[in-house]
Order: sequence, then structure tokens, then C-alpha cells
Amino acid sequence: MPFYPAKKFCLSFELFPPRTAAAEQTLYDNLEQLMAFKPDMVTCTYGAGGSTQGKTLEVVTRVKQRFGVRVASHLTCVGATVDQLREYLTTAMEKGVDAIVALRGDPPKGQEHFTATQGGLRYASELVKLIKAEFPSFGIAVAGYPEVHQEAASPQADLENLKRKIDNGGDVVLTQLFYDNADFFRYRDNCEAIGVRAPIVPGILPVTNLAQIQRITSLCKARLPEEFLARLAERDDADWQFKVGVEYATRQVQELVDRGVPGVHFYVLNKSQATSAVLRELSVVSSQ
Repeated sequence: MPFYPAKKFCLSFELFPPRTAAAEQTLYDNLEQLMAFKPDMVTCTYGAGGSTQGKTLEVVTRVKQRFGVRVASHLTCVGATVDQLREYLTTAMEKGVDAIVALRGDPPKGQEHFTATQGGLRYASELVKLIKAEFPSFGIAVAGYPEVHQEAASPQADLENLKRKIDNGGDVVLTQLFYDNADFFRYRDNCEAIGVRAPIVPGILPVTNLAQIQRITSLCKARLPEEFLARLAERDDADWQFKVGVEYATRQVQELVDRGVPGVHFYVLNKSQATSAVLRELSVVSSQ
């Protein structure tokens, strides 16, 4: 089954595995609030090198059982042989996971470049091909980069890599976070020009804290527009930064919706307040 159902507008939320019992309770309390917006999918990442894979499966299984929503597990090539990937996929299927977010994965901490594990896979496109051939019941999402993947040789090479992932069986593109919609629209046009026909869903992370978003964007090389950055920095005040971030995200998402995106994928950081505030303002969501 495709990652998203066939409908006019789809909504998904991305979680990460909580590290403590208290954090886990907070996650489910916040997800309870987000369920009011009737998401089509909830995804969950895992730690570097597969360090929290078991917890990821526990989270998505519990989310599906508790809320009755479709769920997806992230899966990377990092530190895994093909047999280990098959084992994980088999377990995920047995636990009722609906879809996989198929990624190459970042190099482990302390390494500058990705190196394939002996007996493993080198590219996300190979992982997609494996899933499609041997576990065809899974929906498959792949990653896209409106500002170009930081390791790509060129924007064209990045697009060609995306097309391989789609040609091998990916059925939806979830993008890296971005803060200038012009980057997304340019990317969408370039994807269409190269023959990518899968839905391209923008990934959105509402800013709630200036220092936090500066750390995050420095890691993924996303750009914060100068005007937005200056507005956030006007006051060293948590409430102010939350307000400015939510207002910006609301305008950003509304423009994306107005220009025909098939859905939005929110990086919720296991919280609900900012995403809920944005979604309450969107008519396309309230009318679902």
C-alpha cells in the first residue's frame, strides 16, 4: 500500500524514540493532542547506527494500537548487513508497521564520510529496491533536499539520486526541513523536469527556540532567512521566539498549501504545541 492514502491532502508527524519513562509519557500526551488533526501517518526515527531500533518499533507499534493511525519506521543502511536489514523489515512487518522511511543514514559520530558495512548497502536507492522486491506490502518514503544534500556532488547529481530512489520503488518524497519556500518550489519544478512523478511533501519544523534551531540547521545545512533570524533575535525571550516561529511557520505552510502541495510532514520533536498552533490556522486541515 502506498505511504499515503489517495486523498487531496495528507498529514504526517515525525517522532523520535524517547530516552526516559518521563519523556515517553510526554510523547504520548503530546501525540494525543496532535491526533485531533487526524494524521494519515506517524513516523519514528532511530538513533545513530541503529542504537534505538528496538525502541522505534516499540513506539510505532504502541502508536498504532493506541490511536489507530498508520505508522512508519525509519530505516537506514548504517551499520547493517543486508541480512540484518531483512531481519528488521521482517520484524516490522510482523508488528504491523505500514511503511518504511528508507534512508542511507548519516555517518556515525566521529566519521566524516559514510562507509558501507561489509555485506551491507551503500545507497538509499538500494535499500528501496530491497524493500520493494522482498517486502512489497510496505509503503516507502524517501528523503528529498530542497537545498541540496550536503554530500551531493551537485544539484543535478542530487536530483538524479532522488529519481533512482523513486524508480526503484519509493512512492513519496518527504523533504528535509527548509525555511524559504522559494527553495521548495524550485526543487519541485526541478524534480518534475527530471521525471520524478511521486508526490513531494514538504517537511516542516516550526521554530520555537532560536538557539535550538541554529544547532539543528547547522547540522543539516538548512538556511534561516536573515529577516526571520533577525525577528527571532529581537528578544531573548522563550515566549517571543515561540510566537515568532509559529507565525512564520503558519505563513510558510499556508503558502505551500495554496500552491498545491499534496500534504505536510511535521517534525514535531515529540511536542505538540507549535504544530497544533499552526494546524489550527489551516483551513485545509480543519475541513478534513
